[in-house]
Amino acid sequence: MDIKSYVLEKAKDAKRGARAIATVSSDKKNSALRKMAAAMRKKTNELQTENKKDLAAARMKGLSKVMIDRLALTTKRIDEMAQGLIDIAGLPDPVGEIIKMWKRPNGMTIGKMRVPIGVIGIIYESRPNVTADATGLCLKSGNAVVLRGGSEAIHSNTAIVNILRGVAKKEGIHEGVITFIDVPDRQAIMEMLKLEGIIDLVIPRGGEGLIRAVTENSRIPVLKHYKGVCHVFVDRDADLKMAEDICFNAKVQRPGTCNAMETMLVDAKIARKFLAPMLKRFRKAGVLLKGCPKTRKIDTAVAVAEQEDYYMEYVDKILNIKIVKDIDEAMDHIATYSSSHTETVVTNDYAKSMRFLREVDSASVFVNISTRFSDGFQFGLGAEMGISTDKIHARGPMGLEELTCTKFIGLGNGQLRT
Repeated sequence: MDIKSYVLEKAKDAKRGARAIATVSSDKKNSALRKMAAAMRKKTNELQTENKKDLAAARMKGLSKVMIDRLALTTKRIDEMAQGLIDIAGLPDPVGEIIKMWKRPNGMTIGKMRVPIGVIGIIYESRPNVTADATGLCLKSGNAVVLRGGSEAIHSNTAIVNILRGVAKKEGIHEGVITFIDVPDRQAIMEMLKLEGIIDLVIPRGGEGLIRAVTENSRIPVLKHYKGVCHVFVDRDADLKMAEDICFNAKVQRPGTCNAMETMLVDAKIARKFLAPMLKRFRKAGVLLKGCPKTRKIDTAVAVAEQEDYYMEYVDKILNIKIVKDIDEAMDHIATYSSSHTETVVTNDYAKSMRFLREVDSASVFVNISTRFSDGFQFGLGAEMGISTDKIHARGPMGLEELTCTKFIGLGNGQLRT
């Protein structure tokens, strides 16, 4: 197979699809999304049969439990994918929205309108749910999507794409809107990244290595986040039971995600009282604990946290613990080590909570909420295309609005420039 020609033809088909979907009515897009959701639920057994092939191969390759968890299509996850499509259908269509209008002294009116970006390339690893989420969001926002999933999920992704494309075809939607690169060869990614003028934006979803490789080789704008080094700071004025529950959820509920807590910061004033039950609870859940010298004075069984550990995205049951003097030292630590993904403060002090919201420079900043809520579905976006830590037009979970750009429009009655 000539991979270069194959990828080029796929991308050109997506370009044709982008032009077609840009003018499809909201009602037609919503109808297609709901029917896609119904088809996925109806074909749960078929999806799981294909997913088992990927899981078996993953175990043969010796992939970690975390990676296998990401790959698994449980009945619950299939239902969540379907529900995500339904939720997207229920959201307002951003395409064509006039954001603002203003009148100039010569009588002409200038405004800004939301329009689709065009063709969006998604390069992702492991999680087959991305296939459905990305398709739903792109379709509703008037974009075509070029999907290139990892080889470890090839059977799962192919099955999902076939269901979605089948519904699109029945609904009279151009099939190029959902384009799938089913070539596992890494060259396919490199060829995608050369297609400036055809693919308008690339969003990589996966490990730091993948994202850096995409960023370094792409001729196309890349929207990215390298890793999720997330923090929870337990303030001296926190409800300690609430803090314990939030920290446990942030680390243990699903440690293999980018919004899981990697470092827990604890105010020195309450450290001894808080850490005794907290560390016991973490150990019972199988969490490996690493701590600063002050933490290890309280509990000598805690391993040493080296400086480089504070930069780590473990995506596993491993946690750093650092005792800090106050909120200022906590925010200084976050500014030094955070990946600008998600940070939480647990406190009942209003002034400190407002300071944390204003001064911490991350894509999502929370008060008394688990970091695990940094998610498009949880934010009410229907699903998410990914989480951006870039400081560009989109930051944080990317929903429908973040998959549009704007153009200026002008209305006049014969104005001429002199």
